[in-house]
Amino acid sequence: MPPRADRPPRCPRCNLAIHLCLCAEIPRVETRTRILLLQHVMEVAKRSNTGRVAALALTNARLFIHGAMVDAFDPAVLSEPGTWLLFPDGPTAPPDAPAPRQLVVLDGNWSQARRMSQRIPALRTLPRLVLPPPEPGLLRLRETSHPSGMSTLDAIARAVALLEGPEAAAPLERLAALRVQRIADCGTLN
Repeated sequence: MPPRADRPPRCPRCNLAIHLCLCAEIPRVETRTRILLLQHVMEVAKRSNTGRVAALALTNARLFIHGAMVDAFDPAVLSEPGTWLLFPDGPTAPPDAPAPRQLVVLDGNWSQARRMSQRIPALRTLPRLVLPPPEPGLLRLRETSHPSGMSTLDAIARAVALLEGPEAAAPLERLAALRVQRIADCGTLN
């Protein structure tokens, strides 16, 4: 990897190198379900992070940084009725439960997400939306240590498809695939 001074400048909005910038391709996706992205502070600067791009695409989303010295995240937002957590382990909602009005998505690697789910008391009791493991061949930039692991953008697209139908999720799926393809074609996240 080139030294930092030799890396091309990054887009301040999508966090990719300017020549890979996706900003012109980011769709505006409206959902009934509010998406609350709780991003681990260590993910903020990662070029491979997709939480920021998901937040830019979703009109009904908010992005909070967890673990920053000045944390604007108020856990009271997690106690709103109809709040669920997108997570592969834990208490699932009863089959007859109404769909979530608000979905919390933990944005980080598996270890970071697991620690957030354990350290934020309000998350421990939320019903879980559990997605099936990703199908073989899902395009990825990072390997995952959990069998159900996938990028935040892929997970949100799959959750939106499950909750609101494949048409609502299609722009997010296209964005995720375009992002991976553009980076793979260039061979770098710089």
